Amino acid sequence: MAQQQPPSAHSGENPSDGPKGDPWHAFGYIVSGVAVYGLIGWLLDRWLDTTFLVAVGILVGAVLGIYLTWARFNKAQIEPTQGTQTQGKQEQ
Repeated sequence: MAQQQPPSAHSGENPSDGPKGDPWHAFGYIVSGVAVYGLIGWLLDRWLDTTFLVAVGILVGAVLGIYLTWARFNKAQIEPTQGTQTQGKQEQ
């Protein structure tokens, strides 16, 4: 007796239309940015005898982590459309 596969919730859509990246990569970029640049800020605070550079480092790390996340996920969405554009140019 053959097994029947249940219909998917998105039977009319292409399965590759889903998210193109692992959410743990986004989490890792943001957390590592905060940790690395926060540590750099803390070290600069100790060296320069200030108290504000750790906060600046944490903020800069968060911004860079968010930017890297955006760049990675945006790149994954753009790549399939670039392939169709180059094919159209080759046919002309």
